[in-house]
Amino acid sequence: MPRSGDVFQKIDEYRFRIPKSFKSGMRVDGLIYADDAMIEQIFKDNAYVQVANVACLPGIVNSSLAMPDIHFGYGFPIGGVAAFDPDQGGIISPGGVGYDINCGVRVLRTNLQLDDVRPKIQKIVEELAREVPSGVGSTGPISLSGAEMEKVLTQGSKWAVKNGYGEEKDVLHTEENGAMDGADPSQVSRHAKERGSDQLGTLGSGNHFLEVQVVEEIYDEKVANSFGLWKDQITIEVHSGSRGLGHQVCTDYINVMRQAAAKYNIDLPDKQLCCAPIHSPEGERYFSAMAAAANYAWCNRQLLMHWTRESFSKAMGSSPQKLGISLIYDIAHNIAKREKHKVNGREKLLCVHRKGATRAFPAGHPAMPKDYMNVGQPVLVPGDMGRYSYVMVGMELAMKETWGSVCHGAGRMMSRSAAMRKYSVGQLLSELEAKGIIVRSASKKGLVEEAPGAYKDVREVVDIVHNSGLAKKVARMKPLGVVKG
Repeated sequence: MPRSGDVFQKIDEYRFRIPKSFKSGMRVDGLIYADDAMIEQIFKDNAYVQVANVACLPGIVNSSLAMPDIHFGYGFPIGGVAAFDPDQGGIISPGGVGYDINCGVRVLRTNLQLDDVRPKIQKIVEELAREVPSGVGSTGPISLSGAEMEKVLTQGSKWAVKNGYGEEKDVLHTEENGAMDGADPSQVSRHAKERGSDQLGTLGSGNHFLEVQVVEEIYDEKVANSFGLWKDQITIEVHSGSRGLGHQVCTDYINVMRQAAAKYNIDLPDKQLCCAPIHSPEGERYFSAMAAAANYAWCNRQLLMHWTRESFSKAMGSSPQKLGISLIYDIAHNIAKREKHKVNGREKLLCVHRKGATRAFPAGHPAMPKDYMNVGQPVLVPGDMGRYSYVMVGMELAMKETWGSVCHGAGRMMSRSAAMRKYSVGQLLSELEAKGIIVRSASKKGLVEEAPGAYKDVREVVDIVHNSGLAKKVARMKPLGVVKG
């Protein structure tokens, strides 16, 4: 039976290497960001084996990376990051993006403080639960025709704003301005489009949520000011993705990629890593379909934000404008991007997979909105519904070490079935109520599966990222009210 010391070489307090010698076929080392306590949890979860497997894929550059919220996933670990060079046979893999394409988070600021909201928090949560569709198979008030679906898949957030669901500045504060280039709706199957036709503007289930929060701690006043954050301020966090459409795109292309891997003689250490060269017909088709699903997800979160603004203002008896409800930023957690990065001192166009990881670009990066150019990209790190969430900011070191990427959340350390065995609804609600947190859920089962104890402590995850120099802590928010799918 191997021990963690047989697998990992400790580089420093927050970096652990899996050397190429660990597994036959590894083209690069694995690199995991963790501390001594967390590396033991990662070892028990076996997710490190997936880090090593990803290191075997053609065209991978520098290292197969994993963030401290790493846990076992489909093919790639959740919390995994890898970049592939198309000039070296680099691949693209649905398993490196995941089923919930562009699952992501947006955080809204308000001009309200805790005392304004505390007496009305139950009313606010009830209103959000009533007005924002959530749960397995939930449908929204928008039913898309074929022509409108095509527009959503290419325009993303911009479609929502054009149709009256938001403001132009929302688009400017969204990654990729809310729409990835390269999306081709013709590469999305009819079945995927049917699944997505009535789910736009819905929260979904699993770990998706709407959360009313209070800023409990400010770590960097200058950056917090740039993001419009201050102590005791009320914020709102929205977490959702591409719903059934994105899930179907992944399902469809896993079948395509299984055949492609055989066609291009790609030796896979795990069939779930099925892939194709980035510039192959199969690779191009998947990228175009994935980008379309990502755009659907950005449009979905834009609509969710619109209805959240309206519900919140209704409960507070004031307009969204008077309440100052505005978007700080929106970022993707599950996506593959064509990005320029330096490799051995030369700029190259790479395909960067982030699965359960988020972009964290530094000050001065051309992808930044103008008002954040001097500070860097907001990095949004949700925790579990019983503890904290964080806003961080990207640092230059992330560009050098992780392709401008960091953690995406707390990361599971207990399976959903294990959480169901350990916790009960009554116990969970009592514990949350004792902390002053009001929760509403479309499903009792779903609520228990997302129990705080099923997750790592997000404070520990964020501290590793902060102390390693990849991103810097800006603010910590505590939940007051949660709507779960």
